[in-house]
Amino acid sequence: MSSRPFIADQHSPATGSAGIDGIVSALRVARQSWRARQDAGRDVERFPSRSGVEDVVALIAAALYPRRLGHFRGSAAEEDRFVAAKLLAGLTALEREIGAELAYWQKDADATFPPEQAALIARLFGATLPRIRDLVDSDVEAAFLADPAAQSVDEILLCYPGAVASLHHRIAHELNALGAPIVARIMSELANERTGIDIHPGATIGRHFFVDHGTGVVIGETAIIGERVRVYQHVTLGARSALGTAPRSPHDRFARHPIVEDDVIIYAGATILGRVTIGARSVIGGNVWLLADVEPDSVLVQPEARALPRADARALRQELEMTA
Repeated sequence: MSSRPFIADQHSPATGSAGIDGIVSALRVARQSWRARQDAGRDVERFPSRSGVEDVVALIAAALYPRRLGHFRGSAAEEDRFVAAKLLAGLTALEREIGAELAYWQKDADATFPPEQAALIARLFGATLPRIRDLVDSDVEAAFLADPAAQSVDEILLCYPGAVASLHHRIAHELNALGAPIVARIMSELANERTGIDIHPGATIGRHFFVDHGTGVVIGETAIIGERVRVYQHVTLGARSALGTAPRSPHDRFARHPIVEDDVIIYAGATILGRVTIGARSVIGGNVWLLADVEPDSVLVQPEARALPRADARALRQELEMTA
């Protein structure tokens, strides 16, 4: 058997008669066709980098939580210098990624951004960091109060997927509002990869938000969530299908996700679709499918499981054993 690497043989039988040259040619045609349809007028040479955005989040997180997430070990005076250094590095990197996004969006001379636009967005974002810190603190406190398994707030910040998702979302939401939606969306997807929690940067979420466990949670772009809301795993706050309604462009920005008012609890597996309102202090039980408004102080649950009579239970067990 030959030890030559596959790529060295451009006409290996494993590629069929076309060989590598034929595949390369076909891929070139596919690229050209895609760019003609999708990328006309855009600078596809520049685009925000996932690794670059990930670095931005790490630097900003270190500035927000220098000892817990930045691993700083020093005096209070040195801590401020550490934070300043992380901020400078993080905002500089952020300006670079926003600049790449703005270059991508520029289609023609009428849509050009001023040269200082990326720096302006980065500077405005920097001014939101004290508020972001306050919001993330409130989410961590909510988790600590709601979860008896938590030993400390530090454990939550370092270990809980809900805290990771909260930190990413609070940062991404501000950037989305300031005009960097792709950078913001990359941040949300980084959190989704780590936690299984998918929160669109456009979603508006109040203080003291707690996602417990979190895997499979989906919160759509136009969702509005009040204060002190608790959500468990596999909850969806999504949009309804447009079937049966007037056709819309998939890129129209219209309110299509739920409004969840203050002090609501949504248990595991619940699916809430469309621009419905869940009234304050309501409880939505596990696996509930919901397409309508809910009055404040409501409790919605699925029918409880019931015990079968002994004879029926015995027959069912026998049937299951036979089909196993």
